[in-house]
Amino acid sequence: MQTGMHTDTEHCLRAVRSKDARFDGWFFTAVLTTGIYCRPSCPVVPPKPANMTFHPSAAACQQAGFRACKRCRPDTSPGSPEWNQRADLTARAMRLIADGVVDRDGVPGLAARLGYSTRQIERQLLAELGAGPLALARAQRAQTARLLIETTALPMADLAFAAGFGSVRTFNETVREVFALSPGELRARAPKDRAAPAAPGTLTLRLPFRVPLNPDNLFGHLAATAVPGVEEWRPHCLTGAGGTPVGAYRRTLRLPGGHGIVALAPTPGHIACRLTLSDLRDLPVAISRCRRLLDLDADPAAVDARLRTDPVLAPLVDKAPGRRVPRTVDEAEFAVRAVLGQQVSTAAARTHAARLVTAHGEPVDDPEGGLTHLFPTPEALAEADPERLAMPRTRRTTLTTLIRHLADGSLTLGVDSDWARARAQLLALPGFGPWTADVIALRALGDPDAFLPTDLGVRRAARALGLPSTPAALTARAADWRPWRAYAVQYLWATDDHPINFLPA
Repeated sequence: MQTGMHTDTEHCLRAVRSKDARFDGWFFTAVLTTGIYCRPSCPVVPPKPANMTFHPSAAACQQAGFRACKRCRPDTSPGSPEWNQRADLTARAMRLIADGVVDRDGVPGLAARLGYSTRQIERQLLAELGAGPLALARAQRAQTARLLIETTALPMADLAFAAGFGSVRTFNETVREVFALSPGELRARAPKDRAAPAAPGTLTLRLPFRVPLNPDNLFGHLAATAVPGVEEWRPHCLTGAGGTPVGAYRRTLRLPGGHGIVALAPTPGHIACRLTLSDLRDLPVAISRCRRLLDLDADPAAVDARLRTDPVLAPLVDKAPGRRVPRTVDEAEFAVRAVLGQQVSTAAARTHAARLVTAHGEPVDDPEGGLTHLFPTPEALAEADPERLAMPRTRRTTLTTLIRHLADGSLTLGVDSDWARARAQLLALPGFGPWTADVIALRALGDPDAFLPTDLGVRRAARALGLPSTPAALTARAADWRPWRAYAVQYLWATDDHPINFLPA
């Protein structure tokens, strides 16, 4: 069992006294005299140490009878980086809860996905997070409810079910208990400049993150590798600071209740997000996947501090700190795209993927134009005629074998994947070498320590920086970068003038 930061009282006290926003989401402060809980950066005068207790999750605070602070709004903190840098039972469970598994399938469904009994999972989550899976899912529903209350004009009854509540009564009781305000009072307090969406099912949100965040490689990578019909970069798509139009990365989303379209743009202090959903009940899942796509729950302070200890990487980090790892909203989709990208250019990989999308993707309607399909599922691709795939026979065999294993369930790639086991399964497939398995681990599975010593761009950067360029020697040299080698890859890639490293104009 991991020991959370909340157990280090002195460390927590220092963070609260300095109002250090870097620790928002790592732990929560409950104030005994007021009955509220706050994020560490809460702007109010800190209470006396004797009146503070520290908890590992908002759900634990709510379980203990505390309500959310109205000033710092702890429910809007970035998520804990713990769940994205670990692959143990607790971390995998938290990623599945964020992906809505408990709301859809209950705790038994969560247990089935993880391969443990419900009792084991509840015991582990209670020990580490102070709350069981139902309480954690309830806290997420409360956060979604507040978001819908403040950003939509939905009637409260419709909103309750969209947020995942089983009844309006439970919705009202939960909102009052967590926020000490009724749903109507929350809506009355919402900023008036946040107008109702222009179209049904459309919401405009702000996604928080820990600073710093360098958007260049993050959005540059997504834009440069965008699959036509599924993804695009659109200029003047969203509104930035001062009402200035800004460009945004847009893509289609396959969600449990239907489909969605998201537009994401970097703006000062947050990521601007506009979601259009065919089923509003998919909102928490869509937000979770967008945060994962942009690696928004990362802890850049910890990552960059580690990489700065290497005198070769330190200047790269100092020049542009806060690089994130561009990830994915669909692990199976990325695995297919990784095989399509074997030993070909970025443009060729996009062309191959676009052909699959046109032939086998599910059409969607995009009011803004540009997006036409959902990326095809493994089941749809399994029905494709292999002979019509315009690629060498060996790579065609690699692709069809991967698709068959994904379609029949013998290979599962998801937020709950055990990184080591999934990598071993991938390497056992024909045509899967270290590069393909590692790039899937890095971008699809979210392993923060995945490394690409055989990647051409990484080796070219290594030679230019005076690092060893052979895979074995570079891997040995990179041992000092652990457990953040995936982020080291981003800094190495950034030394090149490839389009993935530049935010589109």
